[in-house]
Amino acid sequence: MSLLILLAGILLLFIMILKKINPMISLLTVAILTGLCLGMPIAKVMGSVADGIGSTLGSMIMVLALGAMMGKLIEDSGSAKKIVFILIRTFGEKNIQWAVLLTGLLVGIPLFYNAGFVVLIPLVFAISAATGLSKLYIGLPMATALSVTHGFLPPHPGPVALAGIFHADIGRTLIYGLTLSIPIAIIAGIYFPRLSLNRNQTATAGSFEISEDEHLPSASKSFLTALLPILLIVIGTVGNGIAADFSGKAVFAFLADPTIALLVSVMATLLIQNGPVEKAMESCVEGVKSIAMIMLIIAAGGAFKQILIDSGIGETVKQLSGGLNLSPLLLAWLITASLRVTLGSATVAALTASGMVLPLIGLGAPAELMVLAVGAGSLMFSHVNDTGFWMFKEYFGLSMKDTFRTWTAMESIVSVLGLAGVLILNQFIV
Repeated sequence: MSLLILLAGILLLFIMILKKINPMISLLTVAILTGLCLGMPIAKVMGSVADGIGSTLGSMIMVLALGAMMGKLIEDSGSAKKIVFILIRTFGEKNIQWAVLLTGLLVGIPLFYNAGFVVLIPLVFAISAATGLSKLYIGLPMATALSVTHGFLPPHPGPVALAGIFHADIGRTLIYGLTLSIPIAIIAGIYFPRLSLNRNQTATAGSFEISEDEHLPSASKSFLTALLPILLIVIGTVGNGIAADFSGKAVFAFLADPTIALLVSVMATLLIQNGPVEKAMESCVEGVKSIAMIMLIIAAGGAFKQILIDSGIGETVKQLSGGLNLSPLLLAWLITASLRVTLGSATVAALTASGMVLPLIGLGAPAELMVLAVGAGSLMFSHVNDTGFWMFKEYFGLSMKDTFRTWTAMESIVSVLGLAGVLILNQFIV
């Protein structure tokens, strides 16, 4: 009976999102109604809502805020564009897809998906016009890279939120995510377009030259600011993971904390930039404003997660799955993928699934790999109920059929390969 109530709650969530009701309001409403229908007293329901919001945001709000500040500083300073120009100039026309893919990975780490897409799409069109190559042939590697970083790599909101909910180590999650992201991005972003798309467009190619603004920051500053948070977290995690005790180990543990890594990176960016501090602070404020609604959606998702935990739904799922003889990681992917197809939003699907799969974490399903399994499931089969689907369709001027053939297919490839990679990693980690 409890699972039927949960399914009814998910159906209500689907209807509300379909009616364009804000996801935060939808999640919070469904969380409260689901708790009441499951027989929880109103005081316990509201207590679970408060606990869920507090436990979810408490461990990640500074990471999200500092990550947004970092991304906005990189965007406004021109560092993202500088990285694009350098990579395009280095790789040349013959390997232009590789340049765009690497650009998407580097720019996608500090920037959220929508911001990265908007920053890079003019360069994609400029490259297409200069080389005569199809916009999709150039654009799919960029979209793939941004999608992979969005699904698998902190400090993006989804992976950070899941790491907090599952009590996963963000440093290890990042290292495992990088291990998966690069080969997946190459397969879905390079080889898939080459096999499925016409390389050339009808427009006549011009000379391959992308103009570069002389006021952009230097290459060293651009790469340092974009990659510093990742470098600090990885170095800290590796150093802290050394079995032997040594005097500097506490420093590595300090750097491995994502809040510290991002705070150091923001301060370093402020020190090496050329512009006034006041303008940089305005950028930081704008960066946080841009993710305010994402934070609220994550908070409401945390409330729904806690309702599912406190009502015992997660344990019910665990008991039912015990007789299926399925890997907990595969089951988590299946649940999340089903919610993604139903609800559209990758973040909402991942957060909704988290409360159901949390009890599955254990010896055969490390928390860090559960983050990646759910992240992979949240990218499955993007279609008409996903804003990313429409953004890709409208920017590239595609028909519905071609959007399914390119964007939806690419997202599904990333999702399935992500699951396969998680299952392979699990054989070596457990």
